[in-house]
Amino acid sequence: MNTLEILLQQIGLFVIYILAGMILVKTKVLNSETLDPISRFVIKMALPVMIFVNIIDGVERDTLFHSLSILVIAAVFYICTFIISLGMTKIFHLGGDQAGIYQAMFLFGNVGFMGIPIITSIFPQNGILYVSVFTVIDQFMLWTIGVKLTTPCGKGKFDPRKLVNPATVAIFAALFLVVTGIKIPQLLDTGLQKIGATASPLAMIYVGGVFACIDIRRYIKELALYGIVLVKMLLIPVIMYGILNLFPISDEIHLTMALIAGMPAMTSVVMMANSAGSDGDYALGGVFVTTICSIVTLPFICWLLQYIL
Repeated sequence: MNTLEILLQQIGLFVIYILAGMILVKTKVLNSETLDPISRFVIKMALPVMIFVNIIDGVERDTLFHSLSILVIAAVFYICTFIISLGMTKIFHLGGDQAGIYQAMFLFGNVGFMGIPIITSIFPQNGILYVSVFTVIDQFMLWTIGVKLTTPCGKGKFDPRKLVNPATVAIFAALFLVVTGIKIPQLLDTGLQKIGATASPLAMIYVGGVFACIDIRRYIKELALYGIVLVKMLLIPVIMYGILNLFPISDEIHLTMALIAGMPAMTSVVMMANSAGSDGDYALGGVFVTTICSIVTLPFICWLLQYIL
């Protein structure tokens, strides 16, 4: 099975999970209140466990040291996309809380819920390592600039304690075990694998359930959201792939970084906006539009990069 077929298979699974979430809400099995514990379980337990187990089971020490270039790539990526996102708010005449939310959606892709299962399926040996190294910068940016952008009137303050969360703890704990060569008991490893396997289905079921709770028609007509799709999810991955080809970096990292750049808006932006009292509904609309569009854009980007460029 080639890379495009693997990606299409993963996208197909995401569609099934999203539809399941929508059906569960429409049939009143779930509602907006009962969806919240699912989100908390995924973010605080299932996703960190999945990252931890995949790293310790699939990453070698030598491969880890050869992947540190991703830190530099991620830092440059965020600097460039922040500048572009600022320009996009000017183009679409966005202001106030909405401008900050728009920039956050432009900056932060759904790496945890969609990126990890896609990349690890395409590159089962090293994919989780590439995503995890990228996530170090991603989490730092999310809890610094991300907090500012999702807080009304720019009142957000950086709290370094937020950098210590289940995802970052899982990453650094796993990297420590890889570097030191320490192995965990097989029974514990198997149990953690089972827990981690629930992350992607539950995350997408949550996303589908949330979509069923909003007025979809209102956001389908929001032209600015398609600006994220065109620029961030289509143009930037192609440009990034082309630039990385100029450097002595492996083809796996080239494609991984391009696909990460093309991810739809991060679901956590909605949660952060709601908790800060900002325009959470606009963030939710952005997640909906970009996620639905990613069903087409991600396979297109993969096909373009693999067979055309």
